[in-house]
Order: sequence, then structure tokens, then C-alpha cells
Amino acid sequence: MDDEYAKLIRRVNQPRVVIDNNACEDATVIQVDSVNKHGILLEVVQVLTDMNLTIRKAYIASDGGWFMDVFNVVDNDGNKIRDKEIIDYIQRRIETSAGFVSSRRGSVGVMPSEEHTSIELAGTDRPGLLSEVCAVLADLRCNVVNAEIWTHNTRAAAVVHVTDDSTGCAITDLKRLLMIKDLLCNVLKGNDDLKTAKTMLSAPGVMHRERRLHQIMFADRDYERVERTGVRAVEERSSRPQVNLLNIEKDYTVITMRAKDRPKLLFDIICTLTDMQYVVFHGMVNTTRMDANQEFYIRHVDGLPISSEAERVRVIQCLEAAIERRASEV
Repeated sequence: MDDEYAKLIRRVNQPRVVIDNNACEDATVIQVDSVNKHGILLEVVQVLTDMNLTIRKAYIASDGGWFMDVFNVVDNDGNKIRDKEIIDYIQRRIETSAGFVSSRRGSVGVMPSEEHTSIELAGTDRPGLLSEVCAVLADLRCNVVNAEIWTHNTRAAAVVHVTDDSTGCAITDLKRLLMIKDLLCNVLKGNDDLKTAKTMLSAPGVMHRERRLHQIMFADRDYERVERTGVRAVEERSSRPQVNLLNIEKDYTVITMRAKDRPKLLFDIICTLTDMQYVVFHGMVNTTRMDANQEFYIRHVDGLPISSEAERVRVIQCLEAAIERRASEV
């Protein structure tokens, strides 16, 4: 009954998106108002990220049952968004995404689409790994349509879309799919993999690919750092993003972060907090020419702030990893 009532409230109160080019001198201001639900902030940030918009500032407020967010954005050239068709498209995308947040959280299975088969990989990073994976796929008569690979802290993760080389369609033969899975798993294990290599076949289109990469690396515990000594250890510590946590009485945990600014930084942080089952109630993002300063008031989905030192350390490690994973792209 509660579920049906919540759906009714969402239908009656559809998301409202206002895009204004007059409110700020050097950025387009996008304001989003909607009924609040877990994951809505990520959905909105994901739309802006997919549109290759740079978020210069953001203000987040979602106490109670209502969500309100304001973003100051520019295009790749640092200019306001002037094209009316693009503005209308952004508005429609946000309204659609904010109105229908997917509840699916990364379940996988052998379910290829009609267009291609999605292969997810996780294992130890090493020189030549990508070449070996591509060689195996070529030997198995698989054509790579597209692929995205991340490496961090000695771990590697990839989402690869392939088709049958002869038909150009998805691979549907179960025996062949299992052979692909087993052979790729052998490649990922290498000679001295201390962690379990993983190969999964999943349905594409049901989850954002970069969010899935975050989930794969998180599940592979890439946030657990390999301890180093000497000069390299000092250099690594000094280059890490600054992440601090502080509890305010019993209400919120406040996260403050400072890192080198780059595209998709906010998406990576909100993605990680959402998938770790934390809710952002208030937040502020402010970027300078080089750095990004962010502050978030969070609770776990059970309504409680961070309650132990072990949880605090884990959240810091996971946020550092989320910021660092994409560093090689910049």
C-alpha cells in the first residue's frame, strides 16, 4: 500500500526542470525540483555527465520528501549552453531520468541483447593484459564493438561489447558463451593472481557502463591499498585526494573533499556514495581553476550517520578510489 501511495505522489508531482542563462554571468543554471527518492541525485548528475557538461558549482538539498538541486554548468569550451534544442533535450532527459529511477543494482547473467553481448572482466592489472584479452576474443571469432577499461591499485576492470564475427549479431549459443567466459577467466588469472579473476556475461543497456565499472572495481576491493615504502610511498600519499569525515551530533556525517578538478568528478563521487547505500541530504560543490571542493551531509539509507571507525576508514578509502580510478583518462 505504501508503495502504491509513493507511486501516486510521484505521478502527481512530476519533476520540474528550469534552465536559466540569465541567473549567472558565466554559466547556465539548471534547477531540478522533484519528489525525493534514493538515487535521484545520481540520475540527474549522470544526465549532465553524459551530455559532456562541466559542473562548476552545485547546491543540493533533499531533507524530507522533496529534492531540490541547482547546477551551474558550461560546455566543453567553457561557454553557456545557448542552443535551444540542446536546452530542451537536457530538460527532457532530466525530467525522464528523475521521474523513473531504476531499482536494478547490477545483477548479472547470461542475457545477451539482440545487438551485442556484454562481457564484464575483473582481474590483476599487468602489461599486455588488454592485448591478451583481444587475442582470445579474436580467436573465438568475436568482434569488439566497443570497450572501456579502468585500472587502479593493481586491479583492472573492463566492460566489453562484442558480436559474432560472421553474423554481426549478439552471441546466443550458451556453450560458446561459457567457453568465452572460461578462456577469458584463465587470461585474467595470470600466473600469480592473489585475488579471484572474474568474467561475467550480462545484459547491456540496463545499467550505465561507467557506474558498472565502479561497481566491479568496488566489488574487487580495489580501494584496499598496496602498502609501499620509500620515496614512491611519500609521493603517492601527497597526491591523494583529501577526504575528511566528521559526525555532527547524531544527525549527519559531513564529508569534505578536495581534489584536482576534472570532468565527471562529481558523477564518480555520487555514484560511489549511492552504491554504498548512503543518501546525500545537503551538499555544495565549488570548483576553481585547478581544484574542486565538495561538502556533503550524508546518512546511511537506514537513517543513521557513520557509526564506527572501521566504517569511516572504509568510506574514505572508497571515495579516494572513486576519484583516482579515472585519473589515467585526464
